[in-house]
Amino acid sequence: MVIRFRLFVTVNNTEAICRFCGATVITLYSYPKLFGVADNNGYGLKVFAFMRLVAMPFRHEHIFDASAAPRGQLPYVVDDDETIGDSETIIAHLIGKYHLTIDAALSVAQRGTSLLITRMLDDLYWVMSYSRWKDERYWPSFRDALMREHPKLTEEGLLKAREFNFQRYYFQGIGRYAPDAAYARGLADLQALAHMIPATGYVHGPQPTSVDAGIYGFIANIHFYDIDTPLKQFVSSQQNLVRHCAAIHEAVMRV
Repeated sequence: MVIRFRLFVTVNNTEAICRFCGATVITLYSYPKLFGVADNNGYGLKVFAFMRLVAMPFRHEHIFDASAAPRGQLPYVVDDDETIGDSETIIAHLIGKYHLTIDAALSVAQRGTSLLITRMLDDLYWVMSYSRWKDERYWPSFRDALMREHPKLTEEGLLKAREFNFQRYYFQGIGRYAPDAAYARGLADLQALAHMIPATGYVHGPQPTSVDAGIYGFIANIHFYDIDTPLKQFVSSQQNLVRHCAAIHEAVMRV
């Protein structure tokens, strides 16, 4: 069963609209919202935030079923006759095709830092997912929140998704960790990230770049997550992480 929600995202900046005049409106397919963020998965929220930061008009179609997606994973975009999956591949495609300058001023060293942060967020993803689907302390609250937000979901369907995630965790490795050991890994990632986020501005200066969209995708799904996991407790204690998240959130949620 595929559950779909449609939202057309408009841009109120005339210059921004002109940059994309004549372009086919892109459709972003990603997981639905939860706890006030536009996608309850860090990768889809990352692409959403990136497209908002560059003022690109797009349709946002929320789905639960990823079977039609490239490699069976969300998010993906449809741009003209191209279907592109993987958040980093999507962003690279958009930058190249539409000549976006969001990262144009970055040095080689800064690009390297962005790549390292991106790979660290890939690691953090597994701990975040573990905290929702596997940890028995938080799973019931997560399940109930999904069913409140999306009444068409069923407990049976979510249990099947949970079983599937257990298999993923086992083969990736995080599923073989005890909870404390799993969280220690995620908290180490967050501690390293906290040292990279300045008290003001963004990772590479006063304006956000694509790596800030990526950070927001994951930190927003911890900060706004209304369940008090060890990850949320840590983020809430880091003023710079909260400030960075709030600044991007304000920018990308403004229509």
